[in-house]
Amino acid sequence: MRGASRASFTALTERLEAENIDSAAVATRLGNELFAVVGLLDTEHPLRRALSDPGKPAAEKAAVASALLHGKVSGRTESLVAAAAESRWATSGDMVDAIEQLAVEANVLAAEAENGLDDLEDGLFRFGRLVSGEPQLRAALASTWLPAERKEQLLAALLRGKTTGVTQRLITQMVTHPRGRSLTAALDMCAATAARRREQLIAVVRAAVELSATQRRRLASALAESYGHSVHLNVVIDPSVVGGISVQIGDELIDGTAATRLAAVRRKLAS
Repeated sequence: MRGASRASFTALTERLEAENIDSAAVATRLGNELFAVVGLLDTEHPLRRALSDPGKPAAEKAAVASALLHGKVSGRTESLVAAAAESRWATSGDMVDAIEQLAVEANVLAAEAENGLDDLEDGLFRFGRLVSGEPQLRAALASTWLPAERKEQLLAALLRGKTTGVTQRLITQMVTHPRGRSLTAALDMCAATAARRREQLIAVVRAAVELSATQRRRLASALAESYGHSVHLNVVIDPSVVGGISVQIGDELIDGTAATRLAAVRRKLAS
């Protein structure tokens, strides 16, 4: 988001923070209701355009949103959607994206209330790795012919007893309502939201063998000192690295693997 949309989204997130939600049940209901609003606006294009029309008075748009939702959702949800409607957006899509992001934020609040932010981040990462390594599963979850209900059933069977409720809800939402994104991008968005909640960075570490608890602590501490933020490690066991490790934080890659050094030697020999 840029310009007016970014400012409006910032104001909405501040409004959500001002709610001081510390109950997992309240946060879960808010997240579910906001996701439902996103589904409605993605389906009802005339309504979406009407609520985001910059030519209409803000109060009028907020009143329409409130009238539509009153008595059907909680007061918090109605208030946030009305605030979104009266805000200025560069495009109608930006408004819906913002409401979706608020829904993700609410689910992250639910995880935080249950002391489950670590579990949420780990669960999202592990599921992403599972899908990456199973082409048939990836194809099924991304298919347009498989009904959303069937995907939900598949995910329920796959994740039952292996993730937290928040993790399963977010994964199910991202799979059944991708909104034009790849599953990887959607899961990364959710994980980044959880990381921001803890004001920490996510580092994807590739190593030939599993790191010990001591090695993980030392690496996390060294990275935190270097970046000025706490760092959550997602470790991927990858025999192709041969030795050493590589660490990716955002777009920055710190590569100290033997495989990379060998490849560099081969390139020099071939030149």
